[in-house]
Amino acid sequence: MARFTAIFIVLVISLFTLELYEPIRQAIILPFTGFLATFSAAIMQLFDSDVESIADIIRSTSTGQAVQIAAGCNGVEAVIILFAAIFAFPSSFKHKIYGFILGFFGIQILNVVRIISLYYLLQWDKNWFDWFHLYLWQALIILDALIVWLVWLRYLPKQSYQSETKV
Repeated sequence: MARFTAIFIVLVISLFTLELYEPIRQAIILPFTGFLATFSAAIMQLFDSDVESIADIIRSTSTGQAVQIAAGCNGVEAVIILFAAIFAFPSSFKHKIYGFILGFFGIQILNVVRIISLYYLLQWDKNWFDWFHLYLWQALIILDALIVWLVWLRYLPKQSYQSETKV
């Protein structure tokens, strides 16, 4: 348990530091955030022609109201926590890769639902938007990372980590 905790803390601190490093932010984080806006807007455009995306902004062409997907709203932090938890836990590399890839997509699918819901909440009522944005969705995205990790643990073959934990 101490080994897991130490590796988890080192990975979280390292990855959060890398996320803030400007060249990484410019090369990976901002393009990914722009992709999330474009992808979310494309889904919305299937049933709402009033939506457009520009860089990391999704806006209504008729009202001009817009949401910007900023740092902390792109799901990267939840993915970092999931990555650290999976890679700190003793298991085979193959299981870690599968768990991380599936978890990444699980978190991002929920994040797209979050982005779309927040866009429409803003169109409807700013107070509800603020409440959902600041309280409900932030907790749910991090909780999603925890649930994905727990599900991964549940389906992890016992021999995968038992053999590595024996001394």
